[in-house]
Amino acid sequence: MKKKFMALLMASAMAVGLLSGCGGGSSEEKEQVEVPTEPFGDTIKYDPAAEINNGEDITIELWEWGSDDLFQEIIDGYTAMHPNVTIKLVNNPWEDYWTKLPLALDGEEGPALFNVHNSYHENLINYMAPLEIPIEDLEADFTGVNAHVIDGEVYYIDYGMMTGAVYYNKDMWEAAGLTEEDIPKTWDELIEVAKKLTIKDGDTLIQAGLNFNDDFHQNYLLGLNYQLGENLFQDDGRTPNVNSETMVQIMQMLVDMYRVDGIGSENFGEKAPDSFGQGQSAMVIQWGHYYNTLNTTWSNIDFGVFEIPTFDGEVPYAYNRYNGESTFGINKNAPADQQAVAQDFVKYFLANDDAQIAFNLAMSTFPAKKSLADSEEVMANPSLAILADHIDRYIWPGPMPATVENSLKKAGQDVFYNGVDIQTALDEAQESIVRDMRNSSFESVENLYTYASERTQ
Repeated sequence: MKKKFMALLMASAMAVGLLSGCGGGSSEEKEQVEVPTEPFGDTIKYDPAAEINNGEDITIELWEWGSDDLFQEIIDGYTAMHPNVTIKLVNNPWEDYWTKLPLALDGEEGPALFNVHNSYHENLINYMAPLEIPIEDLEADFTGVNAHVIDGEVYYIDYGMMTGAVYYNKDMWEAAGLTEEDIPKTWDELIEVAKKLTIKDGDTLIQAGLNFNDDFHQNYLLGLNYQLGENLFQDDGRTPNVNSETMVQIMQMLVDMYRVDGIGSENFGEKAPDSFGQGQSAMVIQWGHYYNTLNTTWSNIDFGVFEIPTFDGEVPYAYNRYNGESTFGINKNAPADQQAVAQDFVKYFLANDDAQIAFNLAMSTFPAKKSLADSEEVMANPSLAILADHIDRYIWPGPMPATVENSLKKAGQDVFYNGVDIQTALDEAQESIVRDMRNSSFESVENLYTYASERTQ
């Protein structure tokens, strides 16, 4: 969801294409855009005949960090309906975006529209105008809206949900005598399958059955706690649970996978996704963006995808956490006429199913728009199709400060590389997170999870 796969959006977007009013590209192509004449959308409807800015010419800016073609196509669809509106797309590299954007929003010349990532929520929220779409309409069309309500207002929502899945090398799978019948449903079964996929020459590891190097935190320490009925944060919404017995259990399982079961090694394949793409490791757990990475960077790998297993094979409290890809932000300091256009553009984006599908496929995220959950295009992406039956069993803890991920990643590194015992490493992570969050306004939204009442710990 971050900078490492932004460059993949263009290829994905071109493969998807935006239909009905969302074409883009050259001026010649724009002339061929079919402009819709009837209102479209589900509960949130967009009327293309509505006059914008009294028909008078107006220009606004939309800032984003590196997916020009995808954004330009939806801009072209909008301006084809409203030729008096010009939306200037401004690209900023990810490294610069989060420095330049708050400074621009603090003045009078900032963009009316800007791309949002929820990891920078606290940096942006005070500059944002609430959406003028009724909350009940947003909730009718999109999943997870209630987690974005702040004092009765919504400033942005998720258009897509990204989470982890198991990617496996089909050639290695076949060579080990495995079939689809061997897809594991439990962690014990996954370990046994990984043993069959592991190849050694004496004590030298040649092929890892499972590799999680550099990823201790992502889908393990920041996800498997939910399978065991424990939230990442305590009931106050601020105190982390990262040094709990549950976390110790999960970390011990990871250590045993390498040092007892021998299915991988902290010294084999520095980064799990690279090791899989280079044909060194048979299985990895990665977030949805990895699907696009494999199809572009490592297209020679014949891979399959299956859902993360559980501890007992049953439907858990939650399979794992997810994070959302966010809709646009609207600059509250922009002139009123520019804000009105920005509000209209966001409504257009939310109502437009073709744009929703294009953005989700480009990011390999599961659509938050409920009516698109079983769409043909979504089901054709295996990393999304495997989530369809249980997407409501993935939980969002909220826009966590970066210290949560960073501290748990360090805990894993300390255990595997620096000889620190598990409890000490997690205690240090706990202390680090608590210290770093003293001045943060973050509060977990785990209590808003649909199945929050099923939590056992």
